Formats: sequence, C-alpha cells, structure tokens
Amino acid sequence: MRNADLHRLRQWVDYLALEIGRRPAVRVDLLRKVAERLTETFIALGYEVSHQPVPYKQTHHINVIAKPKGSIDQPPGQPLLVVGAHYDTVSRTPGADDNASAVAGLMELGRLLADNPPPGLRLVAFCPEEPPAYRTRSMGSYFYAKSLKEAGVKLKGMICLEMIGYFSDEPGSQSYPIPLMNMIYPKEGNFIAAVGNLRSIKWTRQVQKAFKTGTDLPIESLNAPSLMVGIDFSDHWSFNKFGYPAVMITDTAFYRTPHYHQPSDLPDTLDYQRMAKVVDGLAAAVRALG
Repeated sequence: MRNADLHRLRQWVDYLALEIGRRPAVRVDLLRKVAERLTETFIALGYEVSHQPVPYKQTHHINVIAKPKGSIDQPPGQPLLVVGAHYDTVSRTPGADDNASAVAGLMELGRLLADNPPPGLRLVAFCPEEPPAYRTRSMGSYFYAKSLKEAGVKLKGMICLEMIGYFSDEPGSQSYPIPLMNMIYPKEGNFIAAVGNLRSIKWTRQVQKAFKTGTDLPIESLNAPSLMVGIDFSDHWSFNKFGYPAVMITDTAFYRTPHYHQPSDLPDTLDYQRMAKVVDGLAAAVRALG
C-alpha cells in the first residue's frame, strides 16, 4: 500500500502559493487556472470530473468534483463520502497553509486511492470559501451541499480539509478558544485536530478512530457548539446547514500558526513530513468508512 509522498505535496503547495500566488475571489482568472490544473490531474489519476458553477458577480467560480470512473451519482444503498478543500485565499496571502496544504492533501489522497477508490467517494475542490463568501450561501461548498440535499443524496459524512501543514514542538505553541482547554489538550502544536459540531460527534469519532490506523501522527478531537470560535470556520459549515455530519481536519489555524492570513504564509513554513502523515491517516479513514 502506497504512502503519501511529501515531495508531491510540496510541489502542489509551491504551485499554488508561489506560481499562482494570491488567489482571492476577484482573481477569477487565476482560480480558473487552478481549477483546470486540478481537473487535469484528477482525470490523469483515472477519476471522472465534473464542474459545478458557483455564481460570482457577472461570472462564476468552479467546484471541481471528482468521482470514481463509472460510478453513479447515488449508488444504490451507498451513501456518499465527501472529502473537500477550498482553493481560494484572502487577498493578502499566498496561502501555503491556508489552503494550499489542504488542496495538496486532497490531490495526494486522490492519488493514494486511485487504484481502488470507494464507489461513493467524492473528492471536491471548492471555490470560494474565504471572505466575502465566508459562512454565507455564496460559498462553493454551500452550493454543492445544497445540490446534494435537493437531489435527495444521502451522505455517510463529509471530511473538510482546512490547513493541514503547520506543526510546532515548541512548548506553548498551541492555544485554544478557552484557556482551560490546555489542561486537557497538548500545549504543543504537534498534532492534527478533528473538529465538528455536537450533531457530528459520532462521525468525528469514526473518522478519528479510522485515521489512527493509518498513521502515528497524534490526532485530537473536539465537538462543541458553534458558539465556540473556530468550530465551524470552514466548508464543513455548509454541510451542517443541510443536516449532514461533517468534520474539519485542521492544524487549528490561528490557534497555532502566526502566519494565518499573512503574507508570510509561505511554503517553507510547513512541515511536509507530518503533512504526509495526515494524508496517510485520511487514506486509512476513507478506506475504512467509504
């Protein structure tokens, strides 16, 4: 069984953060270029790819949706498993961690699963996610989740990849929305987190348990009300809005990295060895749950 390739991960991050660079919603041209690259890669891996237009001003953005070749939209008795990541950034950052790391992880996950992908698997690159679309009906993930709900599609669950590349072993490098949480959770940012709302507790635990079978990277989980800052700060929010269980896999963003939404969010700040371990864990989870 293949393992994630840290060099491939780095190539994707370099492409997005350095070659493409800042890719906010207003740069439709750059985001279309990214969508084309993602599409070409998925097709080369053997997936069928479709594009879902997401309205934006007088044009549209694109959700890139990859599924196993020959699979139907809703296999009989087979709820779908969606794994997704957004590929846009805010205007001031090249977005190596946010969210090139997650897109790199999504594409490497697709490579690892390409030989025998679960028929209900859907790998989706969303656009946009960042402001001004953030946590509104204009998000690419909202359009996709809404289309599934309207079609009566059932989901086992959704796994949202949101910043999976920044790690630190420095004492005190990890913070939390509630200070007392550091009595329960690690004080070092050397783990990946599985985060969801209260309705997604069962799904979060299933993903966490399966993730552990594929990697030795520590994973911590947290399910809490949306009032806790950060619990629903990504594309899993959209799926929760339609009653689907969803979990965010994350390095915890602004609770750990000083480069969040900054010009300094560059490829050299990421830990590609541990990022590869995240993808290995995700591959194990998808194989077990898909």
